[in-house]
Amino acid sequence: MPKTDAKSKTVADSGAKFEAHQVILRPLVTEKGVHRATRANQYAFEVNSLATKSDVKRAVEELFEVTVEKVRTQNRKGKPRRHKFRFGYTKNWKKALVTLDSEHRIDFF
Repeated sequence: MPKTDAKSKTVADSGAKFEAHQVILRPLVTEKGVHRATRANQYAFEVNSLATKSDVKRAVEELFEVTVEKVRTQNRKGKPRRHKFRFGYTKNWKKALVTLDSEHRIDFF
């Protein structure tokens, strides 16, 4: 049997499988996002922080019945926030920019 190093084990190696509705958490509808949707056919989503690019591609194709060309992801840091005298941070989150095939569109953007 091949030896596996404990440090080389990643989330992708662990075989975590997500349903499509568990990957895509919500669409990010902003001015910049609407501009990208109309001009470049790119759509932004908040996704599960453990999801990979292939998970995002599969989920978007399954939920919206479109063809995905490219997926780019960003891990966004939480912002510092204050409530009365307590300091804290909003949660860290993952953003995915999905580029669709030129003949497909998602209507709600």
